[in-house]
Amino acid sequence: MVTPADPRPFDVEYIENPSQSELRELAVKHTPCVQRSAVGSINKVSRNKARMAKYTYIIDTEDRWSHQIIEPAKARELIDRQAEYIAKRGKLIAIDGYVGLGERAFGATWLYTPEGANIAGMQQILAFPRSDVESKGQLTEPFKPTFRLFYTPDLMLEDMPGRQAIIVDIENWTTYVMGADYFGESKKGILRMLNHYVYQEGGLVLHAGAKAVTAQNGGKLTMTIMGLSGTGKTTTTFSKQGDLTEPIQDDMVVLWPHGVLSITENGCFAKTDGLSLETEPVLFTSTSGPDAWIENVFLEADGSFNFSKGALSIADVKRLRDILIATGANERNVDKYIAGGVDIDDVVDSHGIPADGWDFVVWTQNGRSIVPMSSIPGAADLHDIPQVKSMGILNRDEGYDAAMPGILRFTSPEQAAGYFMLGETSKTSAAGKERGKTRSPFTQPFFPAKHGLQAKRFAELAETMPGVTMWLMNTGYIGGEANDAKENKALNIKIPHSSAMLEALLSESIKWKKDPDFGYEIVDVDAPENAALLKRVPAEILEPRRFYDSRGRHADYEQWVGHMKEARREFLKKFEVADTIVEATAG
Repeated sequence: MVTPADPRPFDVEYIENPSQSELRELAVKHTPCVQRSAVGSINKVSRNKARMAKYTYIIDTEDRWSHQIIEPAKARELIDRQAEYIAKRGKLIAIDGYVGLGERAFGATWLYTPEGANIAGMQQILAFPRSDVESKGQLTEPFKPTFRLFYTPDLMLEDMPGRQAIIVDIENWTTYVMGADYFGESKKGILRMLNHYVYQEGGLVLHAGAKAVTAQNGGKLTMTIMGLSGTGKTTTTFSKQGDLTEPIQDDMVVLWPHGVLSITENGCFAKTDGLSLETEPVLFTSTSGPDAWIENVFLEADGSFNFSKGALSIADVKRLRDILIATGANERNVDKYIAGGVDIDDVVDSHGIPADGWDFVVWTQNGRSIVPMSSIPGAADLHDIPQVKSMGILNRDEGYDAAMPGILRFTSPEQAAGYFMLGETSKTSAAGKERGKTRSPFTQPFFPAKHGLQAKRFAELAETMPGVTMWLMNTGYIGGEANDAKENKALNIKIPHSSAMLEALLSESIKWKKDPDFGYEIVDVDAPENAALLKRVPAEILEPRRFYDSRGRHADYEQWVGHMKEARREFLKKFEVADTIVEATAG
């Protein structure tokens, strides 16, 4: 293995911190399956359409992690193979920067073989430059990173599952990425190590967006918004609630005692599926500009963006044939489709999910863009983050038994800790073809230590944060899914609904009442004080029991209550969560 302290451990030519324009040219020259958009930005169509947790390993011989482990000898063999690959390539793109600003900024070095130029370009945007953190004297000295990541996208490991591996050396704060070509492995590679580092320092990394809020008294506070991929975390972070809010971060923040918050990134990694000027003007405008980097976004023949692309026509597949095959599509099936030998309805189900071997006929919903914070109008001052006074979690509920209220308020830190630990939502496109409810502690698949530690640390931090409002918001459906909503058999909780509920929460204008089944507080839809909110959000979203009763589905609702209590209790017990938290959550 290489020397931990050395940010340039390989005997190759280094392309030192190239400019964004230089990185774009390197990507066009060296990165497979890239396209130039009509505005000049670079779009990479990747083999991997999401992060691959199942190919991620921590070096150890003991089962003391939430991730799978790999024997040190096997890890050394793979790392040596990566070093040999790097030596043969003879060049590395080096990006130096910081995760965060100020006293709690952590230096990081990312090294990429040339085919990863697009990933280097994206990562450079998210990292804070040395000049934003270091003094003039420090800038004259060699860089001393805390974390390192070495990335070889096209080193395919024929003897490993998926022909790839992400090897995490926690002891030396180094991650080795081999055979993966999705940007998220670069981003989360450092943030995964940050999770463990921060925990040792007494804090807790939250998989959360954050926004600064101007309170009614004129003071400012910070709101954090936790959520798994696809729940709407980025959308909620960058959506306006009147003139009350300013975005801070969209994905990962660090919570310290007494509500102190530190940040991690200088931009955002946003989902682009369904992006429109009407619903998400900030992200749409910045993603559509020349400075953005995009990944798995559908480009029309003229290079224009189509953020809502679903099924591909024969002409689409014919035009993209080489890229589709290079990124894993079955060549025989591709040519059969082009020849008209199969109809799309034969290989795609009613939910729009393709059969095995036919994934290429439906464009991935996990398109992404990297946008610098400088492109976000109205962003908060990242050098002056207000104290955390509001903490929420998003649950994109979906399915026949979707019944989470549009918004609710927790009545105690223990209850909040329980729901944060559950991390409930419905699986989305980033999770592949699987559908249905899922749970992920603190929405944190990147926390490498045992997940139960998160609830313990949150309880410790909550004791230092009296008076913090803690809440949950459903960003999905009531009583069904998208197809049901089209037939008026379910309710879709839309972005304007979410903004209205958050605006009411922030203005402290909601009259609450206790939910009789779960003990948290929901909007009292009969209270005159909530009349303005009811004009913007249907009562059945705010109190889902009413939806089920009005549709003759009272028994379905009662069955959901019983099932959720049992499932939540079982999940929390599995992680040895304190009894007080279990009781506050599952009753």
